[in-house]
Amino acid sequence: MKKYIIDIALLLLRLAFAFSIAYAHGWGKITGDIDKWMKLGSNMELIGMTFAPVFWGFMAAFAEFFSALFIGVGFFTRLNSFLLAFTMFIAFYMHIHDGDGFGEASHAFDLMSVSLFFLIAGAGKFSIDNKIKISKWLQ
Repeated sequence: MKKYIIDIALLLLRLAFAFSIAYAHGWGKITGDIDKWMKLGSNMELIGMTFAPVFWGFMAAFAEFFSALFIGVGFFTRLNSFLLAFTMFIAFYMHIHDGDGFGEASHAFDLMSVSLFFLIAGAGKFSIDNKIKISKWLQ
């Protein structure tokens, strides 16, 4: 019975997390134009990656919209959690680097933490991953 409750809790957390990120953060970025992706991707310079800022910006938008939705339904949960955790790490680091302080950076830190939770825990029983029986390290 306890495992069943944990799987329900994982499902509810995945759904709430996915909706929150995809709607509040991802939609505006994935529907943005190349200028938006360029600005977003230029944050990769903080870790020394100065090439292809439009690509990195698109990947951040992809992670915040599609990866969030995939986590919500439990599809390739660990892979998508990694993509989202990395994106949130860059957002967190950008805020700290810009001198915003932890108060401004805490939202990105919280989202990164939940992404890392799903990276470690996986999606649980009520997920597409569980139904299609993909590799455990991707679930």
